[in-house]
Amino acid sequence: MRDLKDTVAWITGAGTGIGEGAAVAMAREGAKVILTGRRKDPLERVSEKITNAGGFVEIAQGDALDRSGMMTLARDIKTRHGKLDLLFNNHGINITNRNWGGGNLDGWDEVIDVNVKGAYNCALAALEIMRPQGEGTIITTSSKAGVNYSPRAGVAYGASKHAVMALNQLMNIEEGNNGIRACVLCPGEVETPILDHRPIPVPKEERERLIQSEDMGEIVVFIMKLPARVTLNEVIISPTYTRPLQPGEG
Repeated sequence: MRDLKDTVAWITGAGTGIGEGAAVAMAREGAKVILTGRRKDPLERVSEKITNAGGFVEIAQGDALDRSGMMTLARDIKTRHGKLDLLFNNHGINITNRNWGGGNLDGWDEVIDVNVKGAYNCALAALEIMRPQGEGTIITTSSKAGVNYSPRAGVAYGASKHAVMALNQLMNIEEGNNGIRACVLCPGEVETPILDHRPIPVPKEERERLIQSEDMGEIVVFIMKLPARVTLNEVIISPTYTRPLQPGEG
């Protein structure tokens, strides 16, 4: 397994949830972690957590929908650190009014923009740095809703996560011979703030039995420690516990 000390890891959606879990786990392994997200306060909280544990962390606030901004951010990482080893393309959103009967077109547009266009923009920026290096890893958070079809996830979210699967697989086809590995994570229910946007929220007493953010962080570390010759194309993660659905969850 590879030593991750001094690897450079750029993590989007890093202020909460899976992004936070990955940032903390990578910093613990000695990586230099760059946190990106739209909201400054959560990024500062995660940064303080990593700093207090003795890790190296920087904040690069930004919006994944800003393509030129993401290109500049990736170039700045290259300038400051000389390389980029990992992009964890993790940001993503969902909406409460998420099914065909809702008619929330504005919500649809936002989910598609953030989850698909944002993932494309960040990957494009990372590839510009990784290709000349001849190596690099891009991990993208999809969902089990990207390999199955779930009314609980909703129309826009499900469509966006299937699109993310295509982005990832085509990246491997086109960029593998450039030394770039692309992996997509497809978790089931994870205890993150996105659960609060469910039309029928998951009961608090059930959440500790779901996948936790730190579990996802350990998976990111595992992927990064694999030899450069090995690519995990996709990883499907499920909670061991199958919780009973509430009336109306479907």
